[in-house]
Order: sequence, then structure tokens, then C-alpha cells
Amino acid sequence: MLVRLKEKIKNNPPLKTFIHRLLVHPIKTRPRFWLRCCRFLYIKRGKGTVIYRNTRKDIVPFNDFYLGDHSVIESFSTLNNMVGEIRIGSRSRIGLGNTIIGPVHIGNDVNLAQGVVVSGLNHNYEDPCQTIISQGVVTSLITIEDDVWVGANAVLLFGVTIGHHSVVAGGSIVTHDFPPYSVVAGNPAKVIKYYDPQQNLSLIHISEPTRRT
Repeated sequence: MLVRLKEKIKNNPPLKTFIHRLLVHPIKTRPRFWLRCCRFLYIKRGKGTVIYRNTRKDIVPFNDFYLGDHSVIESFSTLNNMVGEIRIGSRSRIGLGNTIIGPVHIGNDVNLAQGVVVSGLNHNYEDPCQTIISQGVVTSLITIEDDVWVGANAVLLFGVTIGHHSVVAGGSIVTHDFPPYSVVAGNPAKVIKYYDPQQNLSLIHISEPTRRT
């Protein structure tokens, strides 16, 4: 029933615009006050979770938001699922002043340090004769697999995947996918080291980062 209703709204642009205006302020581009008062009805949280009160929660009911057991979102962070769902696993920590814009999937035991930006959204820029804001946006899922540590002020751009048990150095700009057991750094980020879990040895790796196709 709910799926059919969503499809009906998507296929009817005037209706979609009307409902969107009811839910989201067109200038402030954040949920209206009445909707923010109802967040407890549609935010899905596991047991023992913490979202600090001064976190900005631009969370709407038409895209999923889920926070797993014993995960923490620290102060001054921004959560925005208006263009794509946000799913955060268990025992993960979103650090001070992070910005998370969906679509984003974050696994279990993930640590994001301070000032990290994870944005599954990008602005189109195809026609130089039009303003950028009028050309719309494109989204692509960001996936951070289990047991990943992302250093302070790193930026993860739309569509990238970080394999499990990897480290992203502080200040890195991640534009490509990286395999599990990688240590990546730089702008744009590249692998500087990877681990062989079978031999329990760290090895230098100097090839270019894996590109998405």
C-alpha cells in the first residue's frame, strides 16, 4: 500500500511538489517545524543510541533513517536524508561537526573523526549558460563498510565505497572506491599502504586507486 502511494506521488509531479512543500520549507530547505516535532514517529533507532540535542536533524519520513545499537552522533553534526536514505550500523560513532547527506550506508564499528563530510549528493553542471542551482542534483550511494576509521576533515564524495577495516587519513578527499584493508591519504586520496590479513603484515602499495565504472 505504502509503496503504491509513493509510486503514485513520484509519477505525479504537481502532487509531488505539493506534498514536498507541505513537508519541507522551500527557502530554508529543511523540514517544517510541525514535521520536526514528529520525528520520534519515523526515526528508527536501536537500543542504547545517542544523538546529541544540538545535532541538526534534517530528517524526513519519505527516505529511511536508521541508527544501529549503541551508536553515537556527536554535537554540531548535520544529518540530511532528504535526497537519499541514511543507514548507520551498530557501535559506530559520528564525530563532532560531521555532515552526512544521503544516500549513505555506514557499517558497524565505524569511527568518523571531527569535521568529516560524507555527501551522496552532487550538483549538475552541464550547461554553462544556466545557473548551477537550476540544473538539479544527482545522487549516488556512499558505502562505508564495517570497521573503518575516517580521520578529521576528510571528504567522501558521492558514489564511493570504502572497504572494511580501512583507514582514511585526515584531510583526504576521497573520489574513488578503495578495497578492504587499505590506508588511503591525499587529495585526491590514493592507497599508501594495505594489509594482508592472512599474513598479518602491512605492505606498501603504490598503484593508482580503484576507479568506479
